[in-house]
Amino acid sequence: MAPSYENLPMEDDEFDESQIDFTDLEEQYQVRLDEGLDAFVVIDGLPVVPEDSKAKLIKFVLRKLNSVGKVKDDGVFMPLGDDGKTEGYAFVEYNAPSEAIAAVKQLHGTPLDKRHTMAVNKLTDIDRYGREGRIDEEYHEPHIESFQQTDHLRSWLGDPEGRDQMVMFRGEKVGVFWNNKEEAPEAVVDRENWTESFVQWSPQGTFLTSMHAQGVQLWGGKAWSRQKRFAHPGVNLVDFSPTEKYITTWSHRPLQVDENHPVPSLSLEEDGKNYIIWDIATGKPLRSFTTLDVPSTTDAEGNPVKKKMQWPTFKWSSDDKFVARMIQGQSISIYELPRMNLLDKQAIKIEGVMDFEWAPATPKREGIKTYEQLFCYWTPELGSNPAKVGLMTVPTKEIVRTRNLFNVSDAKLHWQSDAAYVCVKVDRHSKSKKSLATNLEIFRIKEKGVPIEVVDSLKDTVINFAWEPHGNRFVLITTGEIPAQSAVPPKTSVSFFAPEKIKGGAVGNFRHVRTIEKKNSNAIYWSPKGRFVVVATLQSQQSFDLDFWDLSFDKPKEESEKGEKELNANLQLMDTVEHYGVTDIEWDPSGRYVATVASAFRHRMENGYHMYDFRGSLLREEHIDHFKQLIWRPRPPTLLTKEEQAEIRKNLRNYSKIFEEQDLAKKNTANKAVVDARRRMLQEWLAWRESMRQMLEEEGAEIELNAGRVKQDTDDEVEEVEEIVEEIIEETEEVIG
Repeated sequence: MAPSYENLPMEDDEFDESQIDFTDLEEQYQVRLDEGLDAFVVIDGLPVVPEDSKAKLIKFVLRKLNSVGKVKDDGVFMPLGDDGKTEGYAFVEYNAPSEAIAAVKQLHGTPLDKRHTMAVNKLTDIDRYGREGRIDEEYHEPHIESFQQTDHLRSWLGDPEGRDQMVMFRGEKVGVFWNNKEEAPEAVVDRENWTESFVQWSPQGTFLTSMHAQGVQLWGGKAWSRQKRFAHPGVNLVDFSPTEKYITTWSHRPLQVDENHPVPSLSLEEDGKNYIIWDIATGKPLRSFTTLDVPSTTDAEGNPVKKKMQWPTFKWSSDDKFVARMIQGQSISIYELPRMNLLDKQAIKIEGVMDFEWAPATPKREGIKTYEQLFCYWTPELGSNPAKVGLMTVPTKEIVRTRNLFNVSDAKLHWQSDAAYVCVKVDRHSKSKKSLATNLEIFRIKEKGVPIEVVDSLKDTVINFAWEPHGNRFVLITTGEIPAQSAVPPKTSVSFFAPEKIKGGAVGNFRHVRTIEKKNSNAIYWSPKGRFVVVATLQSQQSFDLDFWDLSFDKPKEESEKGEKELNANLQLMDTVEHYGVTDIEWDPSGRYVATVASAFRHRMENGYHMYDFRGSLLREEHIDHFKQLIWRPRPPTLLTKEEQAEIRKNLRNYSKIFEEQDLAKKNTANKAVVDARRRMLQEWLAWRESMRQMLEEEGAEIELNAGRVKQDTDDEVEEVEEIVEEIIEETEEVIG
């Protein structure tokens, strides 16, 4: 067919290019810059090397880069400077944009050696952050602020009287106070509307946390100034890492981050997230996560169990090197700090996992010299497979010990504070599933092979268990079956356990010391220093008992109970007291005082607090309307060695004499201040009388003071008699020595 020239312009006509449609050609050959640049990343922080070492450096860097994706052939461009050396950065092209994103998340902050840390950013960020004049093309030398001396964040530890601090939240006021032994607490700072929901100390007492609609604020120093601010709108809960390097914030509402209305420190990556893990030193987010749906579960009888959110959701290793989150029934994801990269790039698959807990201290297992952290987990019975408790070491992910269990309804994991033991409290049901009983599976972590000791002489269900801090004794509370439709809870029993005494300092098997029957107790609070424990009844309308126990009471040998002398315990009830409406109990860090609180967060009846010494003697009580919180300020770990601490305990009597003298001097000083004030008032009164006499004499009046009459125009002499009477209100004697 012959071509048609019908629509072509004639030679004499003017050619109009605008009439031709090129859209199909433009779409076919258009260069899509955004798609191409999305696969590029910029690597910074590289060593500066000569040109002959460039290939070797690229090969070394590629090992890191290819761990998260595939870099294109010749995909690394590392420019050279005028001096013939590399300039410390490179452009890298991956095969796909998703690999570039993975490189930013997982490789940013990766150490290359002791002096170089790799920074990885997306190339497209240059356009995002550099548009609209955000980057000045002309270099300006940065202004470096002069050094400003700041408050010492742990200055309260230098109190010459060795007092502890506490925070009290009452009404709309939050105050930090010094605790005094016999006098009212002394205010350090007291502010209105300091928080919008509650306050919380960091684990070592460095910061006081306040909660607000827009986020979390940390306060500290002598001036109680704001130290850090973490913007998380709608925040509900916070959790610190053990060494205070990191903090987790959570809100039940997903974050909404708008690029046009940015939230400080947050980026679009936080949009839709519920959890944010922050670096406290820099105030920047490390990584954010969404809230996972908790799968539905059933109890031993097949009834659905109400879903509960586990808090803290992200659990920290004792040294802050790892943080982990469990997907119930599936896996545990462990992240390395500070990069927050997933350990070995994959979660640990544990079918059916119900709970896990990190060891609260760095373990020291016999024969293990390499670094490790431990966590314990448990899984329920699945089909014909028994329930299982496992002990895993990190970072190797090696399972060092397991225990198979049968007829398990529930299990709880309890670590001893030094990671010497972990007790698994196992609730077992009968074959008919109509009754429950409990036994304790105690893993002895520091002994060779991690042997397991079973305490199965418990007939009833254990409702509470607590290890002695830095010790090897424990207390548990048991109860019988709860009668159906009973308004009165069943009676409980309190049992004390201690190890047998063995020559050579080894810890023997755990043995029952004593059981106290027919109690209403439901809570156990050990002194942070061990030895003393308060067993209490909380949030009850029938009972408000607090029993103060001493597990190392110094009994005469003839009074020691039969069989008790072979155990590492001498049990003594020091006192029993009551506090109506008690909801919370707090030991101070030194183990000298116990505060019991009736919180307005729980009820509105007789809110306030009582202060006791460690023996249960009431020191003072205050009833304060709308009293909400009393929390002792924690102390960081002591800097004294074990030998120095042992020397202090050995010479404690000598130190006690000094402290008693100081207490007496302080008391005498207070008495002297009262006497001095009264003498000063008397002198002021006498001076006033003298001034009045002189004034009246100048007016020609004669005064008879004792008779109370004023005589005019008389020459009789008036005798003035003054009598000062001192009355002793109270006198006490203390024998020192």
